[in-house]
Amino acid sequence: MARILAVDYGEKRCGIAVSDPMKIIANGLTTVSTANVEKFIVDYCAKEDVETIVVGYPKTLRNEPAAVTALINPFIGRLRKALPDVEIETIDERFTSKMAFQTMIESGIGRKARQNKALVDQISATIILQNYMEWQRK
Repeated sequence: MARILAVDYGEKRCGIAVSDPMKIIANGLTTVSTANVEKFIVDYCAKEDVETIVVGYPKTLRNEPAAVTALINPFIGRLRKALPDVEIETIDERFTSKMAFQTMIESGIGRKARQNKALVDQISATIILQNYMEWQRK
């Protein structure tokens, strides 16, 4: 069974999460520098059966695309070209970083570890993936 991969795209680094083969549970996978994220995703898809890539699409509170979407749109275009057999979708990612930080607090992660932005990005990608899978089930 194929997996779903989620990306929390950022200017410096991208959080990556992946579903289990049954598409029930979202798991944080890693954080990759933005410069290397496309290669990482293509290599991962060559090793694992991925049917869908979900990219977090940031919007403002007015439901307009955020400034970083100027970087995300070309990224999505390059992924579609590199992986023509993989479905690529976007999902609203508003507040995922805040939710990730709150999740870290609630799970008892110490203050110093909460300053690890790579971990926040990975948890954000996991939240993006979980939200997408819940939306798919409805």
